[in-house]
Amino acid sequence: MKPNEIQAVQAHLRKLLGSQRLHIRAAANRGGPVELLVDGETIGTVDRDEEEGEVAYHVTITVLSEDL
Repeated sequence: MKPNEIQAVQAHLRKLLGSQRLHIRAAANRGGPVELLVDGETIGTVDRDEEEGEVAYHVTITVLSEDL
């Protein structure tokens, strides 16, 4: 994902979920996962999907049973 896409998705998720604590961190290497963080802790990933000119961003959140 490009930096401007990351900023736009981050702003949308912050507004949608009502939390300024959400951050999206760019992939460390090209093609790597883009991480979704809350207060510096990785809670999931964001993936970009483009099909037939339509772009979508998929958010996957992982909850470990040990964190419950």
